[in-house]
Amino acid sequence: MKITLIREERESGKEAVSTQETDMLMEKLKTENKTGYITELRSIIPHLKGTNARYEHIDRLPRLYPAVEMTRTKAGEHRIKTYNGLILLEVNNLAGVAEAELVKQQAALLPQTFAAFCGSSGRSAKIWVRFTLPDGGLPKNEDDIALFHAHAYRLAVKCYQPLLPFPITLQAPSLLQSCRMTVDEQPYYSPTAVAFCLEQPCALPSEDNYRQRKQQESNPLLRMTPGYEVADTCNLLFEAALDRAFRDLDNWRRGDDLRPLLSRLAEHCFKAGIPEEEAVRQTLMHYYREADEPLVRLTLHNLYGELKGFGTRSSLNKDQETAFRLEEFMKRRYEFRYNTVLGDLEYRQRDSIHFYFQPADQRVRSSIAMKALKEGVRVWDRDITRFLSSDYVPLYNPIEEYLYNTGRWDGKDRIRALADLVPCHNPHWRELFYQWFLGMVAHWRGTDKQHGNNTSPLLVGPQGYRKSTFCRILLPPELRFGYTDSIDFKSKQEAERSLGRFFLINIDEFDQINANQQGFLKHLLQKPVANLRKPYGTTIQEMRRYASFIGTSNLKDLLTDPSGSRRFICIEVTGPIQTNVTINYHQLYAQAMHDIMKGERYWLDDTDEAIVKEYNREFERVDPLEELFLCHFRGAEESEEGEWLTAMQIFNDLQQKTRDKLAINRIAAFGRTLRKLDILNKKSNRGTLYHLVRIEE
Repeated sequence: MKITLIREERESGKEAVSTQETDMLMEKLKTENKTGYITELRSIIPHLKGTNARYEHIDRLPRLYPAVEMTRTKAGEHRIKTYNGLILLEVNNLAGVAEAELVKQQAALLPQTFAAFCGSSGRSAKIWVRFTLPDGGLPKNEDDIALFHAHAYRLAVKCYQPLLPFPITLQAPSLLQSCRMTVDEQPYYSPTAVAFCLEQPCALPSEDNYRQRKQQESNPLLRMTPGYEVADTCNLLFEAALDRAFRDLDNWRRGDDLRPLLSRLAEHCFKAGIPEEEAVRQTLMHYYREADEPLVRLTLHNLYGELKGFGTRSSLNKDQETAFRLEEFMKRRYEFRYNTVLGDLEYRQRDSIHFYFQPADQRVRSSIAMKALKEGVRVWDRDITRFLSSDYVPLYNPIEEYLYNTGRWDGKDRIRALADLVPCHNPHWRELFYQWFLGMVAHWRGTDKQHGNNTSPLLVGPQGYRKSTFCRILLPPELRFGYTDSIDFKSKQEAERSLGRFFLINIDEFDQINANQQGFLKHLLQKPVANLRKPYGTTIQEMRRYASFIGTSNLKDLLTDPSGSRRFICIEVTGPIQTNVTINYHQLYAQAMHDIMKGERYWLDDTDEAIVKEYNREFERVDPLEELFLCHFRGAEESEEGEWLTAMQIFNDLQQKTRDKLAINRIAAFGRTLRKLDILNKKSNRGTLYHLVRIEE
């Protein structure tokens, strides 16, 4: 891949265009040439702030154009030769190199990051993100390239912003977006970065984020009640005018002479700016049976002819006008939604390129109120809060929004192909993972509200096998905010709240969970809903569950409770997982949606659970008491005479054979261990008797 470098001298107008391979460019960034222009720039910037001066050698630093490889025609014009599929994200206004390093570290967590380095000023960070079409290629036509790049920029901002500690500086998604040549001793560079998979769009994003809406409306009716269509506005103004006419005529009733009402009504309609014909139409709609049409038309025509000041006074009262102007202001300047998963009100501005929503906290609401007052809308904080707490703000469920916009499945099995990325010797892994993945998506959709996704894969293998990375890439970038690998089982209420907050919970270092916590985890796995009291709430509410579980571990002795082993699909990872792949997430989840709608089973039946329990035996943690028992006893065959002993008798025998004192309170757990070993037993008046044979020492 070649990156275009253009150096332009403003005074002479001369321009030098060159290209360089990314490998060489990244090496070039590590060291500065002898002139030291970049170091000098970083030292002089604090002195240039607030002045009109500019760095005299700034033109000697070429600009880098990551998106395209360009050449020059004979006429000296730039021509796009190759589209690279790279998106440039900029994080500006940082305090210094330390904050830029922090941005680099966070960007490196995503496998789609092609490069990340400190900007030439030392107060910014640049991130290059790779994109590709589903077939692995890139668009060729210039129009297709422009559409693809605009949507790719939007998706990149949406995926990277939640991960970064500072806001991305939003810019128009241009192919010619560039940055200055810089110096970074340790730039992040991943030539094998996984590309975001993006289908070729057909049109630019439809939102009003690219240009400012028109502030003034030419139609006087819409100017008086902005935000409404003409028909709705006329209806509203007429009803308000009719109400004022009724108040002017205290004793008028239906059936009385219509002319006094018509005279007052015509005056209010005229002052409100309602056209004559519209006033006639509305009057006839209200009084068709009682009124003679010629009388209505003639009366209104005469009054409209002699009155003055058309449209100079609204028939709405102050409260009505304020409410309508507030609604128009909020819809024109902002876009709101209530995130039902996070339980937060979110917003973004419509007057510039804002691709991502932010929480609308009290500071934001106060700022909105101040901006409304500056535009002449007489509102206060309580009015803003009242509007944002009403049904004028639509509900938004991010996971449903994503699932129902995945499109039609192309028939290619991507779920089992995703399972094949994990090298293992378990022949049932593909099908078990397939059913678990369907179960995860089915519970996102709310297909089964009576049960939770009560199974959890456990990836077991050495460090460096990219187990956690595999867990993270199961979610599409748009939903990756719903992934977590830190859940506190000590706080049961917070753990249960995580069921509705996250989509996928990775139980990292599963072997660190003690036996008591594993019991609580079993409870969480099968819990369909969580009944919790929200912070500062007064009542206990039912919270919908979204979370499915997956786990990782470096050690094999994981399972402490044999009775619950069917809840976990333990897989020994035999090699590094191939996470450096491009995943078509839309088609991946389209397949899941298709198979669920077709009626494919997304839960484990008795046969599957038997397979899981069989393969989980090598992952069960052997109790020392069990090992001691197996050293001295074995289960008797049906044809053998053996001995019939209670758990207490066996326990006493073992106590005599070891120097360590065995805790008597472990009798109950010891009984479960004996049943796990499938030892022949029977009930008696002394309790449960186990048929055993002593092993001669």
